[in-house]
Amino acid sequence: MKRQYIEQLKKGLTEMALLYLINEVQTYGYNLIKELERRTTGYFRFKGGTIYPALRRLEIKGLIKSRWQRTARSHSRKYYRITEQGKQFLANRLADWRDFSATVTMLMGVSDTGKAVSSKTA
Repeated sequence: MKRQYIEQLKKGLTEMALLYLINEVQTYGYNLIKELERRTTGYFRFKGGTIYPALRRLEIKGLIKSRWQRTARSHSRKYYRITEQGKQFLANRLADWRDFSATVTMLMGVSDTGKAVSSKTA
């Protein structure tokens, strides 16, 4: 049950997380997978079957663009970059996330340390 709940939370954040990373630097899919895992100390572990369809959805929405680039070993990698529309979308979603996160924190009575806070009523 817990695993399903966590997976649903991750699913809701996947596209925003990808946009956030692509906004920092143009990169390719496998690197995004590794960077998500590294920055979350393994909490976000995605496979290509999750990341690549999400990247395609972002591209269809006009939030990112892709291009093929040859590597030093003559392999081709698909690199992604954020569009102006994607930057605006990301800024809006980050603001939404901050509001949502703060509201849930207020509702659940959780302090900045992550510990539950007792709700005392007068």
